[in-house]
Amino acid sequence: MTVTIVGSQLGDEGKGGVVDLYGDAADVVARYQGGDNAGHTVVHDGEKYKLSLVPSGAVRGKVGVLGNGCVVNPRTLFDEITTLQEQGLDPDVRVAERAHVILPFHRVLDGIEEDVKSDSDQEVGTTGRGIGPTYEDKVGRRGVRIGDLLDPEVLRDRLEYVVPQKRALVEDVYGVDVEELEDPDAFDVDALFAEFRDFGRRLDEENMTVNASAFLTDAMADGQTVMLEGAQGTIIDIDHGNYPYVTSSNPTAGGAATGTGLSPGVIGDGEIIGIVKAYLTRVGSGPLPTELGGVVGDTPGYDEETDGRNEELATYIREEGGEYGTVTGRPRRVGWLDMPMLRHSARANGFTGLAINHVDVLAGLDEVKVGHSYEFDGREIETMPATTEQWSRCEATFRTFDGWPDVDWEAVAEDGYEAIPENARTYLEYIADELDTPIYAIGVGPGRDETVVVESPHE
Repeated sequence: MTVTIVGSQLGDEGKGGVVDLYGDAADVVARYQGGDNAGHTVVHDGEKYKLSLVPSGAVRGKVGVLGNGCVVNPRTLFDEITTLQEQGLDPDVRVAERAHVILPFHRVLDGIEEDVKSDSDQEVGTTGRGIGPTYEDKVGRRGVRIGDLLDPEVLRDRLEYVVPQKRALVEDVYGVDVEELEDPDAFDVDALFAEFRDFGRRLDEENMTVNASAFLTDAMADGQTVMLEGAQGTIIDIDHGNYPYVTSSNPTAGGAATGTGLSPGVIGDGEIIGIVKAYLTRVGSGPLPTELGGVVGDTPGYDEETDGRNEELATYIREEGGEYGTVTGRPRRVGWLDMPMLRHSARANGFTGLAINHVDVLAGLDEVKVGHSYEFDGREIETMPATTEQWSRCEATFRTFDGWPDVDWEAVAEDGYEAIPENARTYLEYIADELDTPIYAIGVGPGRDETVVVESPHE
């Protein structure tokens, strides 16, 4: 069977921790989309493992697969493997031959394009890791794939075709002199060939490349359990998110099929667990109807008492939850839980269970709010509209819940669901009822043992 882990919001929901939680019963953990813009933090025995590319199952010693839907920067991959080895792990990572390669010029172009967009307030807020430009080349049929790194003749042909185009784009369209860049070798065919041919040799010598579809299918035929791990979240899915403030791939459950080569029937016959943060965060631009502290003192209409209090509350939640990007370190924007967003995610993914994280972060507040619906053009709606422009006109209609005390959350995790404070259980059950989906787990702290397990997807 398969268990698919999907972010239900804007990323940063704690997917890595849930993969780690349920990963002990899995044999293989496969990433199905994204690249090293996806930050997952796993905490075990007080040790933090920060992963941006290696599947989270590495902390439990599971075989990790980067599926064909991923874009892979070999520099990052091998650096991350080395770091994990220095932390005492021995990661076994396989890479799909059909996965596309992030090349140095992709990162350069990512930065240039964001700078250009910033002049007209259209910047997306990318991580600058070259993810979008790599997916552009994939769709444009000019990309370099992992399998190409194993064949010197094919690799050189691919580079000789694409690099002159990228150089012309930088110099003739953006007016940037390649030779004045920090890394001019990013546009040098010979330098790129030498470096990435070496990566190909290492991938081959360490037996890291696979046909992901066949590898995962064979594993399941042998009775192994496969866990599929998405990066980012549903609301920044390229098709189902708030375009254009989205990632360049499909974090939704459908992406698990296209990004691994397993059939939709296989994915649908398994469990699909939606990961929910008990409040809302995002890094980057775009609307956020339930945002706290989203205004500043010199904004017209600013109310010092109300808006100042919201800014203070947002700062409190950000600090308590450690809400800073794993990859970028940027402070995340903070808002109350957004139920129209979650209804959209539940419909698009078909969740069979929920894991709700960071319940402990909200402890000690007098009240906790939820954006239950939106007011949109004079009417109430209960799900996100299709366009970002429409979403930006939505105003959240809130429901207020009584807060819950800060307690010994480790003891709660050990004692089980009934040990969760009553008001917190009321809040959790509201979420489950609105989404018509049972709760499988509640995260009450960052550590592996700080989770209330209600049900296992493997049983």
